[in-house]
Order: sequence, then structure tokens, then C-alpha cells
Amino acid sequence: QVQLVESGGGLVAPGGSLRLTCVASGFWFENFGMNWFRQAPGKGLEWVAGIANGGVSRYYKDSVKGRFTISKDNEKNALYLQMEGQRRKDTAMYYCAKVDGYAWSKEIDSKGQGTQVIVSS
Repeated sequence: QVQLVESGGGLVAPGGSLRLTCVASGFWFENFGMNWFRQAPGKGLEWVAGIANGGVSRYYKDSVKGRFTISKDNEKNALYLQMEGQRRKDTAMYYCAKVDGYAWSKEIDSKGQGTQVIVSS
């Protein structure tokens, strides 16, 4: 049974930093790509960043390029999202998601419960 548990969200001032963590279990983590999605109040689910199974190939939504960094620790079964230079528009519930299939894509197989990020002064 796939389980994804996010943590690390909170309140951060504009320009500040946060590091989100997602701990995975129930599947061979090293074999699968992963993604971060977010959902702002009143809006739909939005893809933010992705990483291929080996952790080398990484993909970003244009608005977060240069500010967010996705990484994957296959020994710890952990996915991370380092967020720098936070903007009010980054306020959202953030979810990690397992890719559906071995090749990286934005298709969701399973998604965690999310961690809330609020960017406000």
C-alpha cells in the first residue's frame, strides 16, 4: 500500500525559505519518479516540480525555476522541495505524488495528504 506523508509546511514571510519533505513507503521508491503539486485556495491542482527515478533529471514549472529545488534520497525513501524566495502566490497546500509508471510524467498514481504553506507578512 503506497503511503506518502508530507511535512515541513508553515507560515513564511515573502522572500523566505521552507523545505518540504515527503516520506514514502509501500513501493520501491528508487524505481519511480516523483512530483510535487500544489493547490491554492479556490483553484485546481497545479504541478510544481518533478524528478526522475534516479534523481538526476528534474523538471520545474516556469514560475518556480531558480527558486525551488526538488531532490530525492533513495536510501531514505524521501522526496524534498527546497523553496527559496517565496512569493504570496506560492501559498497553497503542497502534495507529493508518485508517478504512474516507471518513466517520469505528471500522471499521478498516489498522492499524500499535503502540507500547508502560507506566504504572508
